[in-house]
Amino acid sequence: MTADLHTSTSAVLQTPAADSAAAVAHFAGRLSFEADVSDVAADIGAGVEGWVLIDSRSQESWDQGHVPGAIHLPTREIAVRAASVVPAGVTVVTYCWGPGCNGATKAALEFAKLGYPVKEMIGGFEYWAREGLPVETADGIERRPADPLTAPRGIACAC
Repeated sequence: MTADLHTSTSAVLQTPAADSAAAVAHFAGRLSFEADVSDVAADIGAGVEGWVLIDSRSQESWDQGHVPGAIHLPTREIAVRAASVVPAGVTVVTYCWGPGCNGATKAALEFAKLGYPVKEMIGGFEYWAREGLPVETADGIERRPADPLTAPRGIACAC
C-alpha cells in the first residue's frame, strides 16, 4: 500500500525506471556518443592518440578562445574539408559553444555521414572554460578560475 501511495504522488516514480537490461543498453549507448570535458582533458594531458578534437564554431568564436590542440573546422565546411583534415577511420570528437547549442550535434552528424566514428564533447567550450581548463587565444594559453558549480575545488569528482 505504501508503494502505491508514493508512486501515485511521485513525479519521479510516475513513470517507472527501465529494467536493468534496457538501462544498460541506454546508458552504454549514450557513452558511445558522448565524452565529457574532463575525459577529453585527461586524454589530451596524457597524450592519448587515435582521436581528434574538432571545434565546429565560427572563426570569430574560435578566435575568442578554443581548446588547445583542437582543429578548427566549422560545420558548414566539414563535408568539403574533413578528408583533408582528419584521416579516415580516426574517431572525431566535436564541440561547439555549450549545452544550449546543438552545433556539436550538427557537426557530429556531418562526420557520421562521411563514415567517421564520432562523439560529442558534452558541455562544449562553455564547460571546458568553466572547469578552469586551458583556453587558447591569439595571445596564448590561459586558465580561467574554475566555476565551483561545475568543478569541485581541490578534489576530483571521481566520475
